[in-house]
Amino acid sequence: MRLRTRFAPSPTGPLHLGHAYSAILAHDMARAAGGDFVLRIEDIDRSRSRAEWEDLIYKDLSWLGLSWETPVVRQSERLHLYRQTLQSLWNEDLLFACTCNRRDILEAASAPNESEPAVGPDGIVYPGTCRDRKSFGDPVMPTNTALRLDMAKAIDDRPATFEETGRGPEGESGRIDIHPIALPGEIGDVVLARRDMGTSYHLSVVVDDADQGITHVVRGQDLFEATKIHVVLQDILSLPRPEYHHHRLIRDEAGKRLAKRDDARSIQSYRDAGATPDDIRRMVGL
Repeated sequence: MRLRTRFAPSPTGPLHLGHAYSAILAHDMARAAGGDFVLRIEDIDRSRSRAEWEDLIYKDLSWLGLSWETPVVRQSERLHLYRQTLQSLWNEDLLFACTCNRRDILEAASAPNESEPAVGPDGIVYPGTCRDRKSFGDPVMPTNTALRLDMAKAIDDRPATFEETGRGPEGESGRIDIHPIALPGEIGDVVLARRDMGTSYHLSVVVDDADQGITHVVRGQDLFEATKIHVVLQDILSLPRPEYHHHRLIRDEAGKRLAKRDDARSIQSYRDAGATPDDIRRMVGL
């Protein structure tokens, strides 16, 4: 099997050193194996995505010496595929409509013991408010509300696994076992379609990785726990399972991981200051 990796940024701001590390790592892994490196633009958040940020992604990655398959896949052009996938899950009664807002979820999740709610890889574990109201067998899938996966119904009794060639946050590596009986409590009913997007990160990334034949997913350790969600989706959608390579996070001087929302210094700023691509590789430890 030909090795295929991908880098999938969102055009919601400039790339920083953390993005450079992940992109270079995925690119070099593919090239060393004589495989393919894929660039995917994850622009389902149309309210925050900007054409100028997408253009800068291409400029930054080219400057770093990376090359990729063309044409580049843009998620905003694949909404019909996500909708078809959602419809198939709806037909299996694995989805339900949810009208809860964040405050509703926080209050309901905190109510039983007036304690801090459980938090999973998708945020506060959903307390099941709208799941208890859903009606089965309705052929009409709503389009104006969020759609959640009924996790308890989606899983089966067989433990699922994935192969980790990198390291999780606690050093996890090799065969990673997922015990489905714990997933409803640890993760809950994740959103697969947001009301204002018509899809979600979890659904789109699983559909796209399969459709693009990605064999090795290279990404940061902050997404290690989300892999459990993706494994569940791969199983219920009968999609192939890639290997996963979660890598360390690039942090600032204070030890905080870099993030666009915190105005992490951009690759462009290093370039404008006279840095070279080799300088960037040294900065991130490659």
